Amino acid sequence: MTNNSIEDMGRASESEKPNWRDYLGFSKDHKVIGVQYMVTTFIFFLFGGLLAMIIRGELVTPESNLVDRSLYNGLFTLHGTVMIFLWIIPFMAGLANYLVPLMIGARDMAFPLLNAIAFWIIPPAGILLLSSFLLPGGPAQAGWWSYPPISLQNLSDKLVNGQFIWILSVILLGISSILGGINFITTIVWMRAPGMTFFRMPIFVWTVLSAQMLQLFCLPSLTGALILLFFDLSFGTNFFKSSQNGDPIIYQHLFWFYSHPAVYVMALPAFGIFSEILPAFSRNPLFGYRSVAIASFGIAIVSTFVWVHHMFTSATPDWMRILFMASSMLVAIPTGVKVFAWTATVWNGRLHLLTPVLFALGGVVMFIFGGVTGVMLSSVPFDIHVNNTYFVVGHFHYVVHNTITMAIFAAIYFWFPKITGKMYAEGWGKVHFLLTFIGANLTFFPMHALGLQGMLRRVSSYDPRYQGWNVIVSVGAFLLGMATLPFIANMISSLLQGSKASDNPWHATGLEWKTSSPPPKENFEEIPVVNEPPYHYNDRSEPTPEAVIQE
Repeated sequence: MTNNSIEDMGRASESEKPNWRDYLGFSKDHKVIGVQYMVTTFIFFLFGGLLAMIIRGELVTPESNLVDRSLYNGLFTLHGTVMIFLWIIPFMAGLANYLVPLMIGARDMAFPLLNAIAFWIIPPAGILLLSSFLLPGGPAQAGWWSYPPISLQNLSDKLVNGQFIWILSVILLGISSILGGINFITTIVWMRAPGMTFFRMPIFVWTVLSAQMLQLFCLPSLTGALILLFFDLSFGTNFFKSSQNGDPIIYQHLFWFYSHPAVYVMALPAFGIFSEILPAFSRNPLFGYRSVAIASFGIAIVSTFVWVHHMFTSATPDWMRILFMASSMLVAIPTGVKVFAWTATVWNGRLHLLTPVLFALGGVVMFIFGGVTGVMLSSVPFDIHVNNTYFVVGHFHYVVHNTITMAIFAAIYFWFPKITGKMYAEGWGKVHFLLTFIGANLTFFPMHALGLQGMLRRVSSYDPRYQGWNVIVSVGAFLLGMATLPFIANMISSLLQGSKASDNPWHATGLEWKTSSPPPKENFEEIPVVNEPPYHYNDRSEPTPEAVIQE
């Protein structure tokens, strides 16, 4: 991808590299901030997963007997909020923070101070959200979407209540995302190394650029809706109160105008991760690079015209249903381009089945399944049939958990040597993958059957005829929770006692692999010059990734 003269670029003394104290304080180094993002959000992920297991514990039996219903409502509200706004979106921001400047040959993000501020908004916002469990009335109970009029019911009759805290926390997290979006777009557009044209950028950078443009365009809609909801809840205004001539449907439009594209804010970087890992481990150039890059923008554009498919049963007129059914189905075209490109890349390649590529392949397979059920849900008749059932929950989790979280784990294993300078334990990585893949399918596949049989979501008690599938789902959820343990043990032990990683253990072609592991403070001693497109995997004589693991 680059001149041979940059092979040794970025070598630096140990004193120039961050030490553990840097990760606990206020730093403007994009690599430190990236790690801070990823570690912090992983802690929130563990908390969100714990909430999910309590929910599944409640649903093992048809009766509501583990937690009372108000607490159950609070559990699934905060589970969804934590997993979306405190895990996947900020984790992807952290990964992009670490990688984007390295991948484009820059020394840092465009606005380092703004970058640090964007991160330091997240911990207090997350702690504030979780602290709502301590309020007299408990946390918010209206779900992560917080539709009025349910979200306007102030049962505690106090100004500071669970819904109040929820709104405040999500607005703060939204501000963090907006600051991050400005920084990413400016960095990618203006700080690329000489020779790195847009069509020489890695696909991960393309996906980050597309996702962050989507953030800036759509997120103000959610922020505005939450501010109006806040005024209705706390100060007696009537924007969304139907009893006072307000319109709760307007809230749904504003909410989904952001929250459906938000799925692609999360998924696009996941697609970028697949596009980095599959060529590296199949030793093949990414098939149809330009098409995959353009498809990232295509997904971002089309996804802004699909929000109404969440509202087919909200008194939406027929002409609008048909229009948004068609636009929702259009998303299958650019996403299909990506799936075809990944398949063609792996096809006829020398695929090395190590942990990063296992998670990547697992994520792609589950995205295909989630994509098929997504097309089914975009069809008006089918959507009305399964509306508000567990079919929707199963589809959503196949995309958001099974695809994106698998991509996140793939990314962690792939770039762990670069970030830490150490190799992870391959055997434990494969155990982690196996448990995760089995647990994820055992948890979320039966939900489709439950939905088709008519079981409603968001309920803590149900008809006994649904118990068989629910027991299987709960067993899968507990297995999924246990699958995280070997991952945590692997990361900690490898960080402390892992063998030293070379600068480029996978013999990958990206610029981030041309500097030392971990990279020095300013990333490169000299800014590299790029004179080739990415994914230049044509040298079959290089050592295989398996050989690297065995060294």
